[in-house]
Amino acid sequence: SRVSSEFLHRGEEPDLVPSHTIFFEGCNFTCAYCQNWTIARSVRGPIVDAARLAQIIGLRHRQGSTNVNFVGGEPTPHLHTVLKIVKAMEVNLPVVWNSNMYMSPETMKLLDGVADLYLADFRYGDDGHAKRYSGIDEYWEVTTRNFLEAKRQADVLVRQLVLPGHVECCTKPIVEWCAGHLGRDVRFNLMFQYRPEYRASEFPEIDRYLTDAEVVRAAALAGQAGLTNLV
Repeated sequence: SRVSSEFLHRGEEPDLVPSHTIFFEGCNFTCAYCQNWTIARSVRGPIVDAARLAQIIGLRHRQGSTNVNFVGGEPTPHLHTVLKIVKAMEVNLPVVWNSNMYMSPETMKLLDGVADLYLADFRYGDDGHAKRYSGIDEYWEVTTRNFLEAKRQADVLVRQLVLPGHVECCTKPIVEWCAGHLGRDVRFNLMFQYRPEYRASEFPEIDRYLTDAEVVRAAALAGQAGLTNLV
């Protein structure tokens, strides 16, 4: 496992700030529009020393961190390292698993009792789009299974990055499923900061910013679904 950076992050959801965010390199997705592609698609940082990083977590806690936030890229390929880090931690901090939620049942079992909060991306309402833009199969089945398990284990905060041209096919089924299965009071962050980065130019339909109409429509869908705890 290699880490690109770690620091006190003040740009997360308000109830998580300041968050000690640790960016692992590499990802199990190949998103064409990845905004962190220099981290997700390259492996150049220093190899992780779990004991040393646990010490740094203690230092950041003394500097004011309220949690330790494992992200990337994607933390899932680095689960073995995260477990070593958590075992070596000498401070009792909430552990945030900041993930795309595309992982095996065995991974979820290992995270049970480790993750205090799943800060979880829910990106696609259609498997074809997940395959086209992120190169993965069986997206809906895998992620919804893991969201239900995450709800059983710990707190959940859902992030939904609204994609241009995908409000009806992706945002709509996601907000409806979350309201119906995670509860209308699930913390939900409808995110409108999509930018056409990395290889987005290869896909004309997403090679643009969101329109005002798409933002208004996505927000309306969340309200119609009954979600009451929007971040």
